[in-house]
Amino acid sequence: MRLSHTAKFALALVPAVIGIAARAATESNASAEDFYNLSLAELGQVEISIATGNSTPLDRAPAAATVITASEIQAMGARNLNEVLETVPGLHVSLSSLSRLDSVYSIRGIHTGFNPQVLLMMNGIPVQYSLQGGRPTLFRLPIANIARIEVIRGPGSAIYGADAYAGVINVITRDASSIEGESVGVLGGSFGNRELWAQGATKWNDVAIAYGMAYQKSDGDSARKVGADLQSVLDQLLGTKASLAPGALSTRYELLDLHLSLSTEKTQVNLWNWRSTDAGVGAGAAQVIDPLGYDDSKLWMADINHKFMSGSNQWDNNLRLSYLYYNIQTIFRLFPENTFLPIGSDGNLDFGAPAGWVQFPDGLFGNPGADMEDSNIEWVSVYSGFEDHRIRIALGGRWQVLNPRETKNFGPGVINGSESVVDGTLTDVTDTPYIYLADSKRDLRYLSLQDEWKLISNLDLTAGVRYDDYSDFGSTTNPRVALVWSTNESLTTKLLYGSAFRAPSFAELYFKNNPVSLGNTVLKPEQIDTLELSFNFRLANDWQSSLTLFKYQARDMIEFVQDPFATTKTAQNVLDQNGKGIELELNWKPLPQLHIASSYALQDAEDAHTGNPIADAPGQQFKVNANWEFASRWYLNSQLNWVADRQRASVDNRKDIADYTLLNFTLHRKSLLRNLDFSIALRNATDEDAREPSSGSIRDDYPLESRSYWMGITYNFQ
Repeated sequence: MRLSHTAKFALALVPAVIGIAARAATESNASAEDFYNLSLAELGQVEISIATGNSTPLDRAPAAATVITASEIQAMGARNLNEVLETVPGLHVSLSSLSRLDSVYSIRGIHTGFNPQVLLMMNGIPVQYSLQGGRPTLFRLPIANIARIEVIRGPGSAIYGADAYAGVINVITRDASSIEGESVGVLGGSFGNRELWAQGATKWNDVAIAYGMAYQKSDGDSARKVGADLQSVLDQLLGTKASLAPGALSTRYELLDLHLSLSTEKTQVNLWNWRSTDAGVGAGAAQVIDPLGYDDSKLWMADINHKFMSGSNQWDNNLRLSYLYYNIQTIFRLFPENTFLPIGSDGNLDFGAPAGWVQFPDGLFGNPGADMEDSNIEWVSVYSGFEDHRIRIALGGRWQVLNPRETKNFGPGVINGSESVVDGTLTDVTDTPYIYLADSKRDLRYLSLQDEWKLISNLDLTAGVRYDDYSDFGSTTNPRVALVWSTNESLTTKLLYGSAFRAPSFAELYFKNNPVSLGNTVLKPEQIDTLELSFNFRLANDWQSSLTLFKYQARDMIEFVQDPFATTKTAQNVLDQNGKGIELELNWKPLPQLHIASSYALQDAEDAHTGNPIADAPGQQFKVNANWEFASRWYLNSQLNWVADRQRASVDNRKDIADYTLLNFTLHRKSLLRNLDFSIALRNATDEDAREPSSGSIRDDYPLESRSYWMGITYNFQ
């Protein structure tokens, strides 16, 4: 039975209604969960560092910021980072039609298929794949070792440099201070989902040690089927029967996530290893169902942060070094067995003027891979010797190296269109002129300055600027200015301006030998200017709300543009985008055991030249997250997520993208047995046929997961 949006909203608020009705019968029950114990005023004083690089109370941070603690993550029953981020006001997690149904973080109408406009960091270190500029491919991060997540919506380049464009996400992992004893857990549920995790902490001499492990595996939801794909179109034209559609999207995965933290009074060392094995490639690289294809990825990251004693309490000096190594190997069966394709004289697909039509009895294969290294060094000094000022100076450098590799059975150096049949024999074009990208590298140096100035007791000014100099495309300077006014005890007003940039990726600069996309070595960085006005109201001790109005102008955004008289598209700085909107948040805590957080986001983003709306971005979002401790150590979480008003591209004549409403529930019991916690969750409780926008090659959009459940237990060694 399908429920109306109103019915789903009412169902999501059942815990609130029951909880308020039971007010007289409910007594305050102290809990170890900080999420339930903090008042709304105390929540506003939670310290965050993402907004300025220094610790600042959340309600006075010069940014539209959100902080999510480990206890909140546990309460909502999230299993990975994406599920947590979907609860952030104004942030929507969509699917990429360019990259294997990879996650796309859409903020204020800004997003692309590789999603490089949102910077993801781990403990302040960028986690990026320099080929595409966004996160590592098919990056799924378990939540077991996350201590907290800090998010800002809006620009952050004045502190973080490139790609802090539409927003910044900093995942802070657990150290010894955030782990209370050893614990292990297991989980199982729908779609063959199974998980195992463990964590603990100890001390050796003066070194505090924390460790964590999470393993996840899923067969994927076989009900996520598409009726037709690009091969279906070719079958209709040619009278062939090669397509595997109707068929399921390939969403299986297996991953291992390992963390080790070592800390002393002055030094913090973080070691991280993330491995993804046999991850399905979604809708396929060519929008052709590909159950055979897969991604294997390995990531290692190490960072060390050392505090230097200056002999003066007016100076804080930190040196940070980090190194990230990422290895990826992808197997793409771009078209299935017995496909019949037009091939140009260069060996690539050519639907315009082919040299011949070639049959591929084993399918068309392209298997790109790469090894990437990303090294960083940063020195940060904070000086507080001037009255009412806190000055931050940061300088550093970054070095990126990418070494691609590739095997395939088509393309330059492999075939030339004169063949009638080509089997599945693969040719290694690594270190030849025929590879998709030559070995690439870049380095950058930067300097940033920031002053946090208390003009008067209730008025703070934050002003900063950062200069970045890149070896491949030049330099850029990005300022920010923010006023935070504690208008009275109940109202805080923020006026924010920021400039940000996105660096062109190696793919956008150097792609070659590609039948679809080509690079452009004269690209400029994308630029954006954003203005925000925010009001934070504390209506009463148990009511708090915030209203943010924003407007931005983005220019020189990079898109792949059709080349004249060719089938290829070349990267160009062609899109200027304007956007405006509002973000409204309301937090209500009618009982010590009940917290209801809701948000509404409205955005209007358009092409600055044509006035056409930006495709696929939600025009409206409404979210409710209700947490209720309805009995001693019993917790119920309900979530509602409404996504609406997504527009097609102006040249796309398909029917409108359908709105959807998802409803999720999680029941959690602490100490069900001695030291044993129990959780059970229901996802997409009403079995909504929710879909994310696809390219035209798969006409009916990408279905999201159907109704599912999971159950898990955690044992605490105490």
